[in-house]
Amino acid sequence: MTNKYTCIIIDDDEIDRLTVISFAKKFPILDILGVFESAEEALSIIEKEKIDVLFLDIDMPGLSGIEFRKKALEIPVCIFITAHPEHAVESFEIETLDFIVKPLKLDRFAQTVSRIEEFIEIKLKASLFEASIGGDTIYIKEGHEQTKVKLHEILYLEALKDYTLIITDKKRHCVLSSIGNLLKENHFQSFIRIHRSFAVQKQFIQKINSSEILLNNNITIPVGRSYKDNLNLLA
Repeated sequence: MTNKYTCIIIDDDEIDRLTVISFAKKFPILDILGVFESAEEALSIIEKEKIDVLFLDIDMPGLSGIEFRKKALEIPVCIFITAHPEHAVESFEIETLDFIVKPLKLDRFAQTVSRIEEFIEIKLKASLFEASIGGDTIYIKEGHEQTKVKLHEILYLEALKDYTLIITDKKRHCVLSSIGNLLKENHFQSFIRIHRSFAVQKQFIQKINSSEILLNNNITIPVGRSYKDNLNLLA
């Protein structure tokens, strides 16, 4: 049985609103609970219903999409769909899973739906980070089993709201800990944060520039503006 995720759609532009509705109906996993032309109208439903996904415009009369999201942080997935790309940085500071610039296209929307599925699946499967058994080894609890991970094999860490993905060249693990808290652990002192959502290890870096870092296996990681000073630690 396919999981279904409840969602609401908020956009003051009728054509854009209808486009999101049309696209959302093409994906059986999305269950539309409500459609609103203003953020104020949607405030009542977030108090009454359990909502998994927000499809949200930013530039709207009255309460903006950014302001609405701040009032609805308990909703796990927020997708901004907007004609204003300049709001991208601000939006990711309030737990945004994806940011789509209008005009909305079906193939781009399909990518977002895949991200939603992956995010929720990872969240459900995430487990607690276990104590280290040695200076270079940690255990990660996965279901009823524990997986041993060597710290020197971890390529990078990626933030996923209250969770952190631990990426090696063989597998991705997910632990129930924010990246900020994880980096405070003694085991992760060799990692350097280069973005709100990413931390890397120096030995895997192939190339550095002002906007991104190239790791082994041609993995590209963005550099956040407020973390550029940390690049000096990688020199």
